[in-house]
Amino acid sequence: MNRSIPRRAGAVAAAVATATAALLASSLAAAQAYPTKPIRILTGFAPGAPGEFVMRLVADKVFTASKQTYVIENRPGASGNIATEFVAKSAPDGYTLFVGTDTVVTVNPHIFHKLAFNPAEDLVPITYLTSTSQTLVCNPAVPVSNVPEFITLARTQPINYASGGAGVPGHIAMELFMSMTGISMTHVPYKGPAPAMQDVMAGVVPCGFLATSVVVPQVKGGKIKALAVSSANRSVMAPEIPTAREAGVPGYDATFGEFLLAPAGTPATIMRQWQEELARAFQDPTVRERMITNDLPPLATTAADSLTRVRAESARWAKVVERVKLQVD
Repeated sequence: MNRSIPRRAGAVAAAVATATAALLASSLAAAQAYPTKPIRILTGFAPGAPGEFVMRLVADKVFTASKQTYVIENRPGASGNIATEFVAKSAPDGYTLFVGTDTVVTVNPHIFHKLAFNPAEDLVPITYLTSTSQTLVCNPAVPVSNVPEFITLARTQPINYASGGAGVPGHIAMELFMSMTGISMTHVPYKGPAPAMQDVMAGVVPCGFLATSVVVPQVKGGKIKALAVSSANRSVMAPEIPTAREAGVPGYDATFGEFLLAPAGTPATIMRQWQEELARAFQDPTVRERMITNDLPPLATTAADSLTRVRAESARWAKVVERVKLQVD
């Protein structure tokens, strides 16, 4: 009997095992060495959005030992879909990420029928950075000082309102507000809350539902007036502003999140490294104070918890979108 075949087979198997182990070791080493080159972090909105604010705040504190640079790139348009699509189609190596509102995966799939990416298959949340609220604001010339007066005005004359874009938190918050109060207004979308706020201050659009962290400084400066915040609790940044619930809309709550998103297939080690580094950065007293005083409580959730939140928020807003019959394309 020829016994050389089993010996050769054993040798081949050993070689394959050795090669596989080497490949795994190489992959692990690459992940452990991450990052070894500059990282691109795309945001789908004009400068000044909450997620971008957080990333710029902590950029120099994340992966400090690697001394790598971070390029935060604004690609506004299509409710964040342009930037999100680019990230979804990028290599899953941790070097191209998205930062911004979670509505790009919790709301957009329900209001855009022609998305060039599948949020559930092409993207994965790394971590939630913070939760955010929106604030209903008006130009000082608008003759209202509270929510009941605003509702009465909207019932007696046409009103336009601004948001940071179709399907973004301000738009969805107002759609929910209108459905619960029985009023109707015309939506004027912008490429982010900051440019929308500028036009509300200028009187180009009389009112808006915009990111609290963006508009409150202008409210405190008397350039616009605030009627209510969208969250269930008052803003730490401006505790004098009532919630929409307190102002006369029982049960109203429109809270959103800002997160870090990666292409599906990104190594779990890299995702965990980001979450841990951000959690560490959020412990810095200066970072925590700036986030909290800007109504952006630090979170740094795990990838598993982030995915659970994404799925829950998607189910929640799907019901709202269906109720208000909202479609963008």
